[in-house]
Amino acid sequence: MKPNWRDKALYPILGGATVLLILYLNFDEPSFAFPVLWLPKMGFVGTNSTRFVVIEDGGGGGGGAGRAQSAVYVNGWNSYWLMEESVWGGPSRGRVSEMMRRGAGMGMTVCRTWAFSDGDGPNALQRLPGVFDERVFRGLDYVIVEARRNRVRVILSLVNNLNAFGGKAQYIRWAQEAGENVSSSADSFFSHPTIKEYYKAYVKAVVTRKNSMTGVHYFDEPAIFAWELMNEPRGVSGSSAPLLQSWITEMAAYIKSLDQRHLITIGVEGFYGLQTQEKNAVNPGEWASSLGTDFLNNSAIHNIDFASVHAYPDSWIPEASLDEKVKYLSQWVDSHIHDGDEILKKPVLFTEVGSSLHKNQQELHQRDIFLKMVYDKIYESAKKRQAGAGALIWQLLVDDTQGYADQFSFVAWNHLSTYKLIIEQSCRLRRMFVKEEMNRKYRHNDPCPSIGS
Repeated sequence: MKPNWRDKALYPILGGATVLLILYLNFDEPSFAFPVLWLPKMGFVGTNSTRFVVIEDGGGGGGGAGRAQSAVYVNGWNSYWLMEESVWGGPSRGRVSEMMRRGAGMGMTVCRTWAFSDGDGPNALQRLPGVFDERVFRGLDYVIVEARRNRVRVILSLVNNLNAFGGKAQYIRWAQEAGENVSSSADSFFSHPTIKEYYKAYVKAVVTRKNSMTGVHYFDEPAIFAWELMNEPRGVSGSSAPLLQSWITEMAAYIKSLDQRHLITIGVEGFYGLQTQEKNAVNPGEWASSLGTDFLNNSAIHNIDFASVHAYPDSWIPEASLDEKVKYLSQWVDSHIHDGDEILKKPVLFTEVGSSLHKNQQELHQRDIFLKMVYDKIYESAKKRQAGAGALIWQLLVDDTQGYADQFSFVAWNHLSTYKLIIEQSCRLRRMFVKEEMNRKYRHNDPCPSIGS
């Protein structure tokens, strides 16, 4: 059967589209520009008291100035590995695209990921203070483009407290190698002037980066939800608290001087410190108050737009029974939402919610119990327009990314009960705000397309 004229007319179109796709996935020269007009229009996210809002016309940040504001409650996920996987091009970038597409397909709207990799590793973004690998930076550019293409916003974390991907320890080593009189104490990261300047220089390079694929500066990119100062900052002891408080204050103000359109959060786990002893009973143990962080004091800093909290009952109270873990998690979530409403007057986002998974049925069931509890409390908070602003599950993979796995990682669609929980949370939050900007612009693979139809 001969192709008709319509079929023939499609051939050059399909051929051209194929070439563009190959270029998009593989081309890593900064001169290749992905037309920004092809990407969805998105508003910036701001805050209005204890709620996130999408600002459809105007700047974001903490002020919420703009023409139209739409309340948003978040269902999202973590995939820390996206920048590193994007470095390689081809199939690796395809896996990043699949993660964004799959996340969006579950109705999730925010992904938290690393925007750091420091040291001499093969895919380090910052090899020396202020010395960057453009190849890796272009990987981060790709992550942001794919997020926007799928109407997902990213929270970009700027340094690690832990040694993985360099972290605080790498900054301290750099200063020592430069001949600075720097103590080997991890607290030097928060106090030494040279190290603080290293961090500021890195932050400036990221925040002011012009995306090589779109030509859009990061500070003008609406697909960025927020900047996170550090993943899980901790001090050496309770006496580290003043150093950490001062560092948060200084660095949040510095980012605001570079970028007034995006939100800032700290990245703390939510532990109450020695300064708020009346709250210590909510902590998972006495050890949690001696880490130099204090959820209330840290989160109250003026330029911190929303509070971050993590939740790991399996890791934090490993010997507890399931009932004890459930009781603890319930109190933990309730306490932080209450603090957001009554004390901080800011949104509270549970930026990591994780449960151990070793592929046995009991732990699968346990993860669903924990996740459903958090989701239910966020849903109740949303119904009352309270400060419990959302939750991000830790962490999601796609096939062939098991090298990034930890004991909490999984491929969601391979675990049907959890997969259904995620979609149900996305859809019921969307039903509540069907007219809102983030929830009314449906994707082709939307899990709840009947909403608003």
